[in-house]
Amino acid sequence: MNFGKPPVHSAGHIRVHSVLYGNELDRIITTVKHLNRAADLAIAAGAAESVTLIYGDSSPHPLFSDEDVARLKSECYAIANIEYHFFDSNLGSALGHNTLLAAAANSLTAGVAVDSVLIMNPDVMLAPDALIELARPLFDTKVAMVEARQLPIEHPKEYNRSTGETGWATTACALIPFAVCQELGGFDNESFFLYCDDVDFSWRARIEGYKIIYQPSATAFHDKRLDKRGRWAPTHSERYYSAEAALLMAHKYSRPGILKDLLKQFADSPEDHIRLAAANFLQRKEEGRLPAPIDPGHKVSVFDGPFYTKHRFEL
Repeated sequence: MNFGKPPVHSAGHIRVHSVLYGNELDRIITTVKHLNRAADLAIAAGAAESVTLIYGDSSPHPLFSDEDVARLKSECYAIANIEYHFFDSNLGSALGHNTLLAAAANSLTAGVAVDSVLIMNPDVMLAPDALIELARPLFDTKVAMVEARQLPIEHPKEYNRSTGETGWATTACALIPFAVCQELGGFDNESFFLYCDDVDFSWRARIEGYKIIYQPSATAFHDKRLDKRGRWAPTHSERYYSAEAALLMAHKYSRPGILKDLLKQFADSPEDHIRLAAANFLQRKEEGRLPAPIDPGHKVSVFDGPFYTKHRFEL
């Protein structure tokens, strides 16, 4: 929101959750140092009471040693605590974050204050004022998610220039009131492994009457691999999970026509991993492992070609 900017608002005690998988340690440390600077400014400005960082590691082997964590704690004075949990299994995005949310709930039960959760990819580097800007819209208690603007490749989805409202928010970098996480029961990890768990979370929040806000004044550098034409170049694995998520979204949000078209398109694909996504979806259907369809009146869900809202420009 660039016009009528609300005053600084406190997001309270913020837990930053990030799920790792095979990331480079040096680059993770760089993101932590950016977070430390953003936390320092946010606390000084009254936009946060404290900032705690919690990593969940889905890698085959631990990325952090106890000494690495201790060194980070000593260097990052503005971060109240840094926790590292090795999952010893690849939980994916949704289950990884649900595991960290369950730990947050346990902390709350034990008397540790938890007001907001910033879900952030491990390759995201916050601008110094990013936490201050992310917290501003939370003065409105009907805001469920506030998403940062990613640079150098901004997400192309449409949003209201006056209010910041948008159809959904990516959890590459999004601030969420913890009470909303608990009300929605976290992410749907039974359906989604890597992609669209955030779209689904956004849409379920909107079904409950909440708003999703895109906050361009909150910026974060998100490291992306590009092809020779400057376009995002997904790996085969990313394309598989993207195709799998597309099928599940069409099914869960009551779009049988779109699902039928996607299944035919994917089954005819020259790419093995896309055909595998279609085959695995049909197997889940046969085994009764698909989610129950919701939003039958299409109150919140938007399917605009391969996208889940209108886009402002082509990426």
